[in-house]
Amino acid sequence: MIDFRSDYLEGCHPSILKLLQETNLEQTPGYGTDDYCQAAADAIRDTFGCPDAAVHFVVGGTQANAIVIDAALRTYQGVLCPFSGHINQHETGAIEAHGHKVIALPAKDGRITSSQVSVFCALQGDDEHTVMPGMVYISLSTELGTLYDLTQLRDLYMTCRQNGIYLYIDGARLGYALSSPLTDLKPEDIANCCDVFTVGGTKQGALFGEAIVITNPELNDHFRHVIKQHGGMLAKGRLLGLQYLALMKDGLYFTLAKQAVTQAMRIREALCEKGITLFTDGPTNQLFPVFSDEQAEKLEEEFIFSPWERVDEGHTAYRLCTSWATTDENTNRLISAIRAL
Repeated sequence: MIDFRSDYLEGCHPSILKLLQETNLEQTPGYGTDDYCQAAADAIRDTFGCPDAAVHFVVGGTQANAIVIDAALRTYQGVLCPFSGHINQHETGAIEAHGHKVIALPAKDGRITSSQVSVFCALQGDDEHTVMPGMVYISLSTELGTLYDLTQLRDLYMTCRQNGIYLYIDGARLGYALSSPLTDLKPEDIANCCDVFTVGGTKQGALFGEAIVITNPELNDHFRHVIKQHGGMLAKGRLLGLQYLALMKDGLYFTLAKQAVTQAMRIREALCEKGITLFTDGPTNQLFPVFSDEQAEKLEEEFIFSPWERVDEGHTAYRLCTSWATTDENTNRLISAIRAL
């Protein structure tokens, strides 16, 4: 069986294993204070054009989200996000468990708009009986594989600033978003249009790890204390820094992401040629084809997908992911199977 359920099922890129092996017996300071982490942080700052940003490494995405949101918000504040947002749907209430309400807004294609945020903040006012919004959370790419363009992102950031709240970009799939053939975003746009973002490693070639990049110095105060409190301060921190050092070298991060997006676009073309509807038309490594029950049953003889949403009595939307490690062979087999439906 060929598994297209997720974009992080494989281990890691060989260059990471090589670097981990070469440095295995080195003795370095712990908790992310070693030279490898510092060099990796510098490489991220250079890549995203934010020389003054603070960079911190943690193990996973849920951990990163909980740390960032808890560090930014007061006890009476919550975080706005799309209904499909990862913090709302897939993190087992991690944000609420630390005392902050997730306020989900309608978002059929995974995106929220600046006008939605404006209206919510205006209606909310300063009512002490309700949770005050203190942050907007979005992801790039979204949970539905869609993108924000530069105008949308700038408008959202400006709206957040006008309302005195932070904008946080979950970049678990940021490389895939920035490698899409339809994006007008550049790496420096991400740093210029938010207060804090993450650069995903787990889904993009690393064994594990997310980099938290803080561009608004207001959020720096005692941030490492919050990391420690959330159990996010890895003693052998160099294991994270080394992985990002390998990913950032010679643009490998975006090379791997582009490979995944290219494979997904090949599959998308085959789906469209066959007349198969897409639940959302996202131009990244995540596809959401709507298969009839008969089509799904046939494909599941050879492939594994994630069911996403029941569309009608006879059709279901499935999530199909390519990754940095998806091979031409597996993509070709899936394309052939789609054409044979």
